[in-house]
Amino acid sequence: MPAAMTAPATKPRRFRLKPRGPRPHKPRRRLRRVAMLPSLLTLGNLMCGFSAIHFAAKPVAATGIFGWSTLTVAGSLIFFGMFFDAIDGLVARLVRSTSVFGANLDSLADVVTFGMAPAFMMLRLVSHYYGPDGATAILGPEVDSVYARVAWAIAAVYLCCTALRLARFNAETGSGGEAHRTFFGLPSPGAAGLVASLIVLHQHLLHRPAPPANELLFARASAAAIPAVTLLAAFAMVSRIRYVHMTNRYLRGRRDFTTLLKVVLPLAAAVWWPQIALAVGFTVYAASGPVRALKRRKANDESDPPPDEH
Repeated sequence: MPAAMTAPATKPRRFRLKPRGPRPHKPRRRLRRVAMLPSLLTLGNLMCGFSAIHFAAKPVAATGIFGWSTLTVAGSLIFFGMFFDAIDGLVARLVRSTSVFGANLDSLADVVTFGMAPAFMMLRLVSHYYGPDGATAILGPEVDSVYARVAWAIAAVYLCCTALRLARFNAETGSGGEAHRTFFGLPSPGAAGLVASLIVLHQHLLHRPAPPANELLFARASAAAIPAVTLLAAFAMVSRIRYVHMTNRYLRGRRDFTTLLKVVLPLAAAVWWPQIALAVGFTVYAASGPVRALKRRKANDESDPPPDEH
C-alpha cells in the first residue's frame, strides 16, 4: 500500500495529574471610591450610638446638658442616630451612590446605635433600681440575683436579634436602595425607639416638678416592666410580621390632605410633649404589626367558604 494511503499512527494520550497544593488566590477587588456625604452621615449615626453607650454606662444622675439625667441624654442620642440613619440612605439615592459598602457600613452603625445602646440603657435602669445601693456598675450574670441575670440575658438576646435582623435585611434586599413599602419584622430603629422612649419617659415622670405620688414604687415597677418590653421588641425584630415603611408610605410622592394631617399632628404633639409623644408613637408602631396581622388573618378566615356538610 502506498505511503500516502497509510493511516497516521495515533499516539496514546497521556493524562497528567495536576499537582495538589494551594490554589492560587484571586486578586481581591480594591475599593477605590466611596460616597463621602452618605458615609459621613452613617458615621454620625455610629458616633451617636457610641456616645449613647457612654452616657448609659454612667450611674443615673443629672448632667450638665439641660439638667437631664444620663439616661435621658443617652435616649436623645439614639433619636439623633435615627435622624442620621434616615437621611444617609436618602442622600445616597439622591446622589446615586448606593453601594454594598454603604449598606454594610450602615448595618455596622445600626448594631451599635440600635442594638448595644438600648441594651445598655435597659441594664443601667435595672441596675440602678434593683442593684445593691444603686449599683454604680452595670449588673451582669456574675451577680447573685436572678432578676439581674434575667435582665442581662434579655439585653444579650436583644443585641443578637438586632444583628440577625440587619443581616437578614441586607441578604433579602441587597444594596439597590429600592423603595419598599413594608418590612418583614420590626425595624431595628423602631425597636430601639420603643425601648429608649419608654426609658426617657420614665426619667421624665420621675424628675418633673410633680412626680408620681408613690415615686419609688412607680420607679421600681416601671423599671421591672421595661426588660419585658425589650424582649418583646427583640422577638418582633426577627419575626416575619409586616411593618409599614413610614417614610415611603407617607412622605414619598403626592398624598391627600388626610395623610398630611397624619404626619403634622404627631409632629405638633412631639413639640409640646416630646417624651409622651415619642413613647406613644413608638409603642403604637410596634403594636401595629401584630394588630394588622390579626386583622388580615381574621379577614382571610371570614372569606374562606364554609366546609361542605355532606
